[in-house]
Order: sequence, then C-alpha cells, then structure tokens
Amino acid sequence: MSIIFRYLIRQVMISMVAVSGILLLVFMSGRFLKYLGSAAEGQIAADVLFSIMAYRFPGFLELILPLGLFIGILLAYGRMYMESEMTVLFACGLSDRQLLAKTLLGSLPVMLIVGAMSLVVSPWGMKQVEQIFNEQRKATEFEMLAPGRFQSFSSGGRVTYTESLSDDKRELRGVFIAEYGRGGDGVTIFTANSGSQLIDQDTGSRFLILEDGGRFDGSPGRLDYNITGFEAYGLKILSGEKGTRQLEEGISTRELMKSENLEDRALLHWRFSLPLIVPIVTLLAVRLSRVNPRQGRFFHLLPAMLVYITYLGLLIVARDALADGKVPEWIGMLWVHALFLMLGLWLQFGPAWLQKRRALKEVQAHA
Repeated sequence: MSIIFRYLIRQVMISMVAVSGILLLVFMSGRFLKYLGSAAEGQIAADVLFSIMAYRFPGFLELILPLGLFIGILLAYGRMYMESEMTVLFACGLSDRQLLAKTLLGSLPVMLIVGAMSLVVSPWGMKQVEQIFNEQRKATEFEMLAPGRFQSFSSGGRVTYTESLSDDKRELRGVFIAEYGRGGDGVTIFTANSGSQLIDQDTGSRFLILEDGGRFDGSPGRLDYNITGFEAYGLKILSGEKGTRQLEEGISTRELMKSENLEDRALLHWRFSLPLIVPIVTLLAVRLSRVNPRQGRFFHLLPAMLVYITYLGLLIVARDALADGKVPEWIGMLWVHALFLMLGLWLQFGPAWLQKRRALKEVQAHA
C-alpha cells in the first residue's frame, strides 16, 4: 500500500505544481504589469518592483495552492480513470475510503503551507510592501524622475521632464515643467538650463531651484501669455501624498486577535478559512474526479470548477457579512465550510448509502 500511496501522491503533486505554476505566472504577471504602469507614471520607483513582487508572493501562494491542489487531483485522478489505472487499483484491493484517506494525508503538507502563509508569512510580506509604499509616498519628484521621459506628478497636476540627472538625483539639466491650474484653466510652463534641490531645515519643505530659464503663464489657444525670464527661481515640490498608508493585509494575526473592529475580525476569520479550504476541496475533488471514459478527459472539470467558484464566492460573501455585522462572530464563515463539507461527504458516501438502503428494502420486501 505504501507504493500505491507514493504513486498517487506523486501524480497529484506533479499536477498541482504544474497548475499552480501556471496560475502564479498569470496572476503575478498581471500584478507586475499594474506596478510597472505605476512606475511608468512616476508613482513608484522602478528599482522596488521586484522587491514588492517578492514580498507579495506568499499572498498569491496562499490563494493559488488550494485551487492548484483541487485541479491537480481532478487532472491526475481523471487521467487514471480514463486510462483504467483506477480500475486496476480497485481490483487490487484499494477502496474508495482508502483512496480518500491517502489523498487527505497527502494534502496535509499543503494545508500546513497555506496556513503558514495565511497566518504568518503573508501578513509579514504585506507589511514590507506597506513600508515600501510609504517610502515611495514620501519621496520627492527627484527620486521618481527618469531622464528623457515626460512624467506626471502631484496627482496629475504637473508634468516634469529633464534631459539628464545626476547620480545623487540632486541636479538636473535641461528642465521642462508644466503645471495646470486648479480648475484646469491655464497652464504655467517653466524651462531652465539646470535645477537643484533645496531642503528648508526649519520646515522640512523641499524646493526646486531653477537656474537660467523662463516662466510662461497663459491658456492654450490664447496669445496673452506672460513671459518672465529669471536667473534663479524657487519652485516648491508637491509630489506624493502626505502621511502614511496602512494596508489591511499587513496587520499581523496577533493584532487581529486583539482587535474588536468587525473588519479586522472578518479578516482574521478569512485567514483561518484558507487552510480549512484544503481538506474540504480535497474531499470534493476525489469524488468529482471520477469520469467515464466515454465522456472525455475534461468533461468533469466544468462542474467541478463551478463548485469551487461557488465555494470561494460564498466565503467572500460570508466575510463581507461578518464585517458588516450581519452574521454573529461565533458563526463567522464556518457555515460555508460546513455546507461544502456536507456536500463532499454526501458525494463520497451518499450514493453507497442509498444503494445499501435500497438493497435492504428489497430484502425486507421479499422476506
């Protein structure tokens, strides 16, 4: 039996790793493109992109691993049913309960990994992302500038361009700045041969000192521009938002346990729910993986995926209801897990129980 156990788990794990790898690539690529767009707009520096993605990796993993395991079981066992391997194993003495028990045992490491990611590693990673975002929010336009590119700052109210930038990002050459009026009327354009950063030690305010340039005030399409030449001009930098930003996902599990806030309690229930998904979807997948060779290898995937999507969707609904105070905390999200646990048990043992009951009734009828 140990050889059969290793063979079954190896087939499931190979499929799970392949599916999870593809899903990770898709989801992380989408998120990376979003951050890349933010970097192109000057909202974050390009050199922190890979750090952000690395810290967010556990958060992706905790969501993808249960789905990867679910699809992995469907694909691995579905193939074995199609190729009559399961028929041979059952003929050699393997029962449905043994198959379920061995698969649940094999899913235990996945459950532990998801639990560690959800409760410890992922919140820690999001805390690091929070710190990176806050550092980027405090950064001035100098830290965000890329030579030879027009970049929008100050919530889209300023466009800055520089031909070259010193290594310490303190001096600019060939500066162009366009600022729009508060109501969207009018535009002020600055051009200068050079610029440097000045920090007011008393207030902490930062200024851009432009040298040897001009200022142009007016509205596009009109000829009444005010043109002013200057040798030096001080421009206050207003890039980024003030203050810090706290990501909800970055709150540690210990802090959530101490919190009385409903949203925090809902997040705590969500974190504990993620590892609970693993054994329940394993129970569902073992039964849903059964396929008739005449139906095709992927015939069972559609109803199985509908079950999983419904499961995850109800968990999200339960989390929102808990955060809004519509569901008592002692119930939390357990009712969703209980519902699909009963569904899995019925799919696994219900048909056999009904068959035994019908046989018993037939025996009693002929007695």
